[in-house]
Amino acid sequence: MRRALRHPGVVGRHEQHTSELAAALRAAVAGEVDFSVTARALTTMDASNYRRVPAGTVAPRDADDVAAVLEVCRTHGATPVVARGAGTSIGGQATGTGVVLDLTRHMDGIVSLDPETRTAVVRPGLVLDRLRAAARPYGLTFGPDPSTHSRCTLGGMIGNNACGAHSVAWGTTADNVRSLDVMTYRGAALTLGPDGRGAPAGLLDLVDRNLALLRTGYPAGLPRRISGYALDALLPERGADVARSFVGSEGTLGVVTQATVRLVPLPAEPVLVVLGYADESAAADAAAGLLAFGPLTVEGMAADLVRGAAGLPRGAAWLFCETDGEGAARKLVRAADAIDAVVVTDPAGQRALWRIREDAAGTATRTPGGGEAWPGWEDCAVPPARLGAYLREFRALLAAFGLRGVPYGHFGDGCVHVRIDFDLWSEQGVRDFRRFSEEVADLVVAHGGSLSGEHGDGQARAELLPRMYGEELVALFGAVKDVWDPDGGLNPGMLVRPRPLDEGLRFTGLPLVGLGRAAARCVGVAKCRVEGPGSGPGVMCPSFRATGEEKHSTRGRARLLHEMALGEVITDGPRSEEVREALDLCLSCKGCRSDCPVGVDMAAYKAEFLDLHYAGPLGFLRRPRSHWSMGLLPHWLDLFGRGLNAAMRLPFAARLAGVTPERTMPRVARETLTAWFAERASSRPPSLTLWPDTFTDHLAPEAGRAAVRVLEAAGLGVAMPRGRVCCGLTYVSTGRLGAARRVMRRTLDVMEDGGTGPAGSGARPVVVLEPSCAATLRTDLPELLPDDPRAARLAASVRTFAEALETLAPDWEPPRLDRPVTGQTHCHQHAVLGDAADRRLRARAGLTGDLAGGCCGLAGNFGFEPGHYEVSVACAEDQLLPALRNAPPAAAVLADGFSCRTQLADLAGVRGRHLAELLAEGVDEGEVPGEAGR
Repeated sequence: MRRALRHPGVVGRHEQHTSELAAALRAAVAGEVDFSVTARALTTMDASNYRRVPAGTVAPRDADDVAAVLEVCRTHGATPVVARGAGTSIGGQATGTGVVLDLTRHMDGIVSLDPETRTAVVRPGLVLDRLRAAARPYGLTFGPDPSTHSRCTLGGMIGNNACGAHSVAWGTTADNVRSLDVMTYRGAALTLGPDGRGAPAGLLDLVDRNLALLRTGYPAGLPRRISGYALDALLPERGADVARSFVGSEGTLGVVTQATVRLVPLPAEPVLVVLGYADESAAADAAAGLLAFGPLTVEGMAADLVRGAAGLPRGAAWLFCETDGEGAARKLVRAADAIDAVVVTDPAGQRALWRIREDAAGTATRTPGGGEAWPGWEDCAVPPARLGAYLREFRALLAAFGLRGVPYGHFGDGCVHVRIDFDLWSEQGVRDFRRFSEEVADLVVAHGGSLSGEHGDGQARAELLPRMYGEELVALFGAVKDVWDPDGGLNPGMLVRPRPLDEGLRFTGLPLVGLGRAAARCVGVAKCRVEGPGSGPGVMCPSFRATGEEKHSTRGRARLLHEMALGEVITDGPRSEEVREALDLCLSCKGCRSDCPVGVDMAAYKAEFLDLHYAGPLGFLRRPRSHWSMGLLPHWLDLFGRGLNAAMRLPFAARLAGVTPERTMPRVARETLTAWFAERASSRPPSLTLWPDTFTDHLAPEAGRAAVRVLEAAGLGVAMPRGRVCCGLTYVSTGRLGAARRVMRRTLDVMEDGGTGPAGSGARPVVVLEPSCAATLRTDLPELLPDDPRAARLAASVRTFAEALETLAPDWEPPRLDRPVTGQTHCHQHAVLGDAADRRLRARAGLTGDLAGGCCGLAGNFGFEPGHYEVSVACAEDQLLPALRNAPPAAAVLADGFSCRTQLADLAGVRGRHLAELLAEGVDEGEVPGEAGR
C-alpha cells in the first residue's frame, strides 16, 4: 500500500501556500502558531485508527484569536480547521489536514462557578477534572464523567456528546449544557440556547420543512443515541434547543469558545456495589432491571478484561453500580439476582475498583493472549433491554470473522465498548475490517440501536449512517452542515460526506518491525497527559507534568517515533533532531511501562532510538559528554575509585564531564561494599546472593552494610558474586545497547562461573538493593539477551530487599521502630518491581505513613545533564518535595534509590535512607521483637 507521489510542481505550490498561511496566521493571532515538523507530527493522530497530516497548529489565546484563525484560513483557499482538546477521540474527528486548533494551552479556564444556580461558565480547553475539583467544595459536580476525565476537555466532550459511567443518573453532555458561545467558519459569533436562540439563518426554516422526518426518523427508547446530528432537539415540542442540537456535531458546525454548563449534587453517601454474574450475557440481561432502583451507575465488564485485580466478588462478569447510601445499595443487591456481591463504602476501596473499569479503554487493546486489539467498533448502543441479546449475536459475529474482542461499558444505558484484534496491517485484513463494520452496523440497527453511543461517528462510522437513519435523513444532515458551514471548512470528511472508513488508516506504510511498530502500540488514550503537579499517585509522565507540552508526554513521543518510521513528516529517520529533542526530556522512569494502560515502554524506546541515532563510524563524536562520563560510570569507578573525588575538584571538570554547574557530584566512598564484605566472615551458609550494584558498592556502601546486618539478623546467610558484576543500567539509559549486551554477558559469566548465581534451577535468590538495577535485571536483561537462557534465569531470581525478607525469613520479626516515615517509592520499583512487600515490612516495623509516588527528577544521569535542571526540580516538586514539607517533624526520610537520595540532599538538604538502614538501626540497638515500644 504505497502512498501516491505528488508532482514536484504541486509540492512546490503546496509548500508556498503553507508558508503564506503560516505567515498570515502569525501576523493575525496573539497565540502560538507552529507549523514545525514536530507540531505537525504530534497531531497526525488521535485515539482512533486514522491519520491525517495537518499543515500546522495554532494555540489561540481567546475567542478573538479563534475568529482571526478562521478568517485567515477562509481567505487562504478555504483551509480546513479542526478544534482539538485532549486528542482522545476514537472516530478520527480530532485530526485534520489544515490547521489544528489546540484549545488546551490558553483557553482552559473556569470563567465563573455559581453554586446557587448550579452552573459554571467554562472555556473549551478546560480539563474535566479541574471543573469537578472546583465544584466539589460546594457539593457539586459535572455529571458526565468519561474514563478519560483526568485529561479530556469540556470542548471535546461537547464535540462528541461524551457521557461516562454516571449517565444513567445525569445523562449525556447534551443534557448538561445550558448555552454555548460558538464561532462559525465565516466568523459569526453566536450564543446558542433554547427557543431557537443563536440559530444561523435558514436553520429553523429547514427544520420546519422537515418536521415529519425529524419526528419519525430517530430511534426511540435509546438513551445513548450519539450518531448523527441531534436535529430532533430543534423540534418545537422539544424547545427548539440550538445548543443541544449542536452538542455532538464533532467540530463540523462551529468552534466552541465558551460554554455554560449545569452542575449536579454529589451523592451524600456514595457506595459502590459490585455484582458478580456467571457470564457477560447474564450481567447484560440483569442491567436493565436494576434501573428502577435509581442507581447512579450500571457499568459492566467480563473476566477476560480483568487481569489480576483483587477485590471483585465471585463470577466471570460484573456490574459496577454506585448508589447514594448503603440502604439503597442493600436493596440493589437483594434485587440483583447475582451469584455474589460486594458493597464497598471505603473511598480508597472504591477508587481501586473503579480504576479497573477506567483502565479498560487501554487494557482492552491487548487480548488475553497478548495480541493487539484496536478501536473501530468501539461504542455502539442498543436499548438496555436488548443488550443481552445483542451481545450474544455480536459475539457470534466476532467468531464468524475469526476475531476476538472484549465487550465492556455502560450496560445500564445499553452502550458497549470493545476493542477488536483487526489485522489493519494487510490489505486482506483491512477488507475484513470493512466487511465486519458493515455487518455489525446492520446488527446494531436490527436491535434498534445507535452506531455510536458515546464517542461520536468521526470517520469510523459516518459512512454507515444511512444504514441507521436512511438516505433522506442523512441528506438532511448534509443540508444542515451547509447552513452552518457553507464553505465546508470545519472538520471536512467527518460525520457529513465522510471519507471511507477504511481510508487513511494510521498503519498504512508502517514497517512491521522496529521502533515505529513498537510505538504503534500507543492508541492515544492519553493517560500520560494528566495535569500536574501533584496530579495523581502514579509516575507517568513526569516530564509532561513538569512542562505541559505534548511532545514531552509518552503519547507525544510515541507519535513522533510513529512518524519517524513512516518517513512522511519526519524524513531523516533515526537521525531526526525532532525525535531526539522530544526524547531528551524523557527521564527513563519506566512509569509508562506500568501506568500506561497499553504498557508503552518509552524508556526502552528511548534507549533503542539513541543507539540508532548515534550509530555509524563517527557517531561517538556526536554523543554528549555525559554519555561518556555517567554512561560509563561503572567503568570509571572500577578504574579510578576514590581518585574521581580529586578529579572532580579540578577546574572545568564538571563541564568536561558534561555535568550541569547547578549539581554537586556525589563523593566516592572510602571503602567499597565488596571490599568491606571480603574482610568479614559469615558463620552461616549462604541462602542468598547480595548484588553489589555500582551505586551501592562505590557511592553508598552504608546501605549495603546495613542490608547485610539486617539479613543476617533475620537468620540468612549472605554471599556476594566472586567477580565484578554490572546490570548495564547506565549503558542502557544512554543508548549504548551493544556495550550493554557485552557488560550483561560478562556479568552472566561471572554469576555462572562464580558459583553464587543462578546457574541452575536451584539457584539462590539475588537480592538487589538499588531499585533501578533490580528493574534492569528483571526487564532489560532478558529483553536485550532473549536468546541467552541465563538472562531469564537471573531475571527470575531477582528479589528486592523486602521481598527477600518476606520470602526467605517469613517468621522473622523486624525491630519495632514506631515512627512516621516520608519519602518516595522509586519510580522503577513502582513500574517494574512493585512495593507491596515493602509496605508490609514497614507496617510490621511500625513505620507509619505512605511514601509519595512520582519521580524524584534526578533519574540517574538525567538531572546532571545540562538543560535538564529546571525540569528535574519541577519533577521533584510534583510529589517528593511537598511530601517532605507536609511530613511530621520526626518522620524518617525513606528513599531506596541512590538518585532519590542524591536529589533530596541537593534540593532539600535532607539525608534520605534506604529501608535497610532504618531497620539496621533498630537491629543495632538490640530491640527484642515484641518488646520494643512497651
